[in-house]
Amino acid sequence: MLPPRELPPLRLRRATLRELELPLVHPFATSFGVERRRRLLLLALEEVGGKVGWAECVAGRDPLYSSESVSTAREMLRRYLLPLLGTVPETTPERFLTAAGAYRGHPMAKATVEMALWDLSARVLRTPLCRLLGGRDRPIPVGVSVGLEASPQALVDQVAAYRTAGYGRIKLKVTPRKDEAYVAQVRRTFPDIPLWIDANQAYALEDLSRLARWAARYRVQLIEQPFPEDRLVWHARLARRLRPPTRLCLDESVTGPGRLEEALALRAIGVLNLKPGRVGGLGPSLELHARAARAGIPVWCGGMLETGVGRSHNLSLATLDGFILPSDLSASDRYYREDLVEPPFALGPGSTLRPRPGPGIGVDPVEARVARWTRRQWELPFPSAARN
Repeated sequence: MLPPRELPPLRLRRATLRELELPLVHPFATSFGVERRRRLLLLALEEVGGKVGWAECVAGRDPLYSSESVSTAREMLRRYLLPLLGTVPETTPERFLTAAGAYRGHPMAKATVEMALWDLSARVLRTPLCRLLGGRDRPIPVGVSVGLEASPQALVDQVAAYRTAGYGRIKLKVTPRKDEAYVAQVRRTFPDIPLWIDANQAYALEDLSRLARWAARYRVQLIEQPFPEDRLVWHARLARRLRPPTRLCLDESVTGPGRLEEALALRAIGVLNLKPGRVGGLGPSLELHARAARAGIPVWCGGMLETGVGRSHNLSLATLDGFILPSDLSASDRYYREDLVEPPFALGPGSTLRPRPGPGIGVDPVEARVARWTRRQWELPFPSAARN
């Protein structure tokens, strides 16, 4: 990983890891289950000069979306990754990931530390994170992801509310039992909206023909991750069946540059959903972004129910030129009545969000809100680094 500019070696004073639980505005249902409250890990890394870098872990409460969960990430951070920082008196995001490579897997836990180091590096350099990554301060086109609903009409009602709020592109979660009739009702009600669907691996090979047929009938622009993540050949077979404007997008299947190469070789990908918290951090995201650009693959940034901390990281990454499709980075009130940051992120003209202009991610969590939702907290000092 080669950052766009040289990053300063950081001497860390302490790490503070908190486990929080926030209520969601509306239950969010996917093929993996229903979330009503978002449990998350929030990490603060403080350097000897007093500046603090922030990041949050995107792992879910249970190991459903991926093999990681809040519990596994918490133990990985406490037992291995955060103590690792104490063995490197001067570190950078790249140096950390190199050292953390001794431990297999756990990309979400690793990304939590790596992204906090990126934020801290940008704050030390007094520059916005988006510029440090090679992007530019610009409005980011965004859409909204709509979870599974009890009936087609209930789904239409949710979509109508988001359209009223100003969202342009709509993405619908689907499963084999909640797909065609639901999408048909939305398309009949909103004949002209840009419409995507996301299956989160819910389909089997025998669903391929039916899926391709009704996606074309209702002018679905993008089908995201219909099959299990390891079934790239199935995705390649579907990709050959699709005709414009429908394209195939991979999310969970692309775990790193190697898997992206395999998907490209099989012609199993037309669009990449890039989530830095899922693929191991911002450095790996830059590699994936560059490779996708060379292959002519459009990229957009996905969301993982993040608070304003994680949303700020995602927006910074999405300012890079290769992110040309609307990202799943909705306003704060899409998920939370009270975000951890102030002011909350609000939808701008043309269904857009904009990164905050300050150093780093441009936001700091509100201390009282963090305290209100914190369930557990751990601190790890780095006295040897502070003395050097």
